[in-house]
Amino acid sequence: MEKSRPLWDNPLQFVFACISYAVGLGNVWRFPYLCQMYGGGGFLIPYLIMLIAEGMPLLYLELAVGQRMRQGSIGAWKIISPYLCGVGVASVVVSFFLSMYYNVINAWAFWYLFHSFQDPLPWATCPLNSNRTGYEEECEKTSSTQYFWYRQTLNISPSLEASGSVQWEQALCLTLAWLVVYLCILRGTASTGKVVYVTASLPYCVLIIYLIRGLTLHGAVNGLIYMFTPKLEQLSNPKTWISAATQIFFSLGLGFGSLIAFASYNEPTNNCQRHAIIVSLINSTTSIFASIVTFSIYGFKATFNYESCINKVILLLLNAFDLEEGSVTADNLNEMKDYLMATYPQEYAQLAPQIKNCSLEAELDTAVQGTGLAFIVYSEAIKNMEVPQLYSVLYFFMLLMLGIGSMLGNTAAILTPLTDSRAIASRFPKEVISGVVCFVNCIIGLIFTMEAGNYWFDIFNDYAATLSLLLIVLVETIAVCYIYGIRRFEKDLYTMIGCKPNWYWKTMWAFVSPLLIISLFIFYLTDYILTGTLQYQAWDATQGQLVTKDYPGYALAVIGLLVAASTMCIPLGALVTFIRKRLKRERISTVA
Repeated sequence: MEKSRPLWDNPLQFVFACISYAVGLGNVWRFPYLCQMYGGGGFLIPYLIMLIAEGMPLLYLELAVGQRMRQGSIGAWKIISPYLCGVGVASVVVSFFLSMYYNVINAWAFWYLFHSFQDPLPWATCPLNSNRTGYEEECEKTSSTQYFWYRQTLNISPSLEASGSVQWEQALCLTLAWLVVYLCILRGTASTGKVVYVTASLPYCVLIIYLIRGLTLHGAVNGLIYMFTPKLEQLSNPKTWISAATQIFFSLGLGFGSLIAFASYNEPTNNCQRHAIIVSLINSTTSIFASIVTFSIYGFKATFNYESCINKVILLLLNAFDLEEGSVTADNLNEMKDYLMATYPQEYAQLAPQIKNCSLEAELDTAVQGTGLAFIVYSEAIKNMEVPQLYSVLYFFMLLMLGIGSMLGNTAAILTPLTDSRAIASRFPKEVISGVVCFVNCIIGLIFTMEAGNYWFDIFNDYAATLSLLLIVLVETIAVCYIYGIRRFEKDLYTMIGCKPNWYWKTMWAFVSPLLIISLFIFYLTDYILTGTLQYQAWDATQGQLVTKDYPGYALAVIGLLVAASTMCIPLGALVTFIRKRLKRERISTVA
């Protein structure tokens, strides 16, 4: 079986596959948000410490396990100990949950990409109402980019309870996204190995183009100053360190089984230690690089909004007090406001509610992550650029490449254990197994294309993986160090790469990384408990903004099932193995 196992064409192909999987949407839409929230450039200090203490060691461990055992997650942990078969099953379950909703992001990217060829861009201005006498009321209360996202893309319902119907345009985009993924994974490493060259390299080309364009935008320097100005007081905030550890953990894709699956197709003598260092450093460098691009865009958007606000206030004052054009400028605005307030107190008091307090700092402080950053903030900035169609096509094509690259890893985590199973692989060809997995995911994924689909997306995104992955990786490190034995693992590594791991790797595996994971697990568990009733952000069309609502009872039940479905696999797997062994011993003793 081992001789017939497919292999990567060369080590570079494996590295590209890992980069394509690890470097994903989180690098673009989560890391910049964390920088913004937790101290700008100062956030890099805990981030790099967590990379050394947690990211590199755990990535190396997973790659080494996959390469040594030459199996997917279920088979690999079963070889280490039969009682650990549930760990692999838990990884497959989490990857299945992730695949169900993650490809919806690619569907949205396709939707925006198709609309990027229009002139003007459909989110550039508000659409006219049915009477064509003005703009849509909902759009006037918010912005054209938010209206396009919430109404024309999602057609979002006012709450989770109002599920609505499937949006056929989004359903078609989701079908297309799954068709593309299926074609990429059709022949396993033979097809995936070629695709990763594109999905891993093209996003960098687009980011470089955006960097050059971003740095030339008016106000870009304001965003970069904001990013690189360290707020060192945030280092005393425990959430800063928790966020840094969490970002490293999830950005590298630990615990899903994808890295174990990819490494299982390596030559047994591949230098997985070197590749773990390369992949983790490239992943973190990409996050910082993407942040520079994002903050240059932030600076442009914030400056544009700030100057627009100033110009509106100036126009309001000129018209209200019949002032000479040019008498009020951005430089003397505050002095003129004080003068008008002293000279015309009654008139100014009546006008005061309409005079906005324009602040560049406040604009830059507006922290947005996830879909809000990817599909609203970036769209807002793109529409104000020259040749917006070009930059829109480039941006959403980049999102698509990042999303598809991550999906290759997600599906590999599911398919590798299935194709490793003799019972399944002997009955069905690889193409059929891949097709069934994609089809089932696509059908279930239609839930996320309903009017309430975005709320279900948030539930899966927030709760399907967090606690489960922490538990999975904790058991993995304990299993390798204390069940399989770190000395035995040392010998395996020496056989594979020709050198034993030094004190750094062994210390991190045996003590530091497990303690960090336990700390994260306790933090998230207590956070969920202390939060009380879980809440979500719902779109209120009458106000044109998000409002906070409590999750209904059935949604809380689904959240509980999502967490339990994967975490319970670990003790159940051990229990089933124990019962089987007990029954086997009893049969043997009966025969004897």
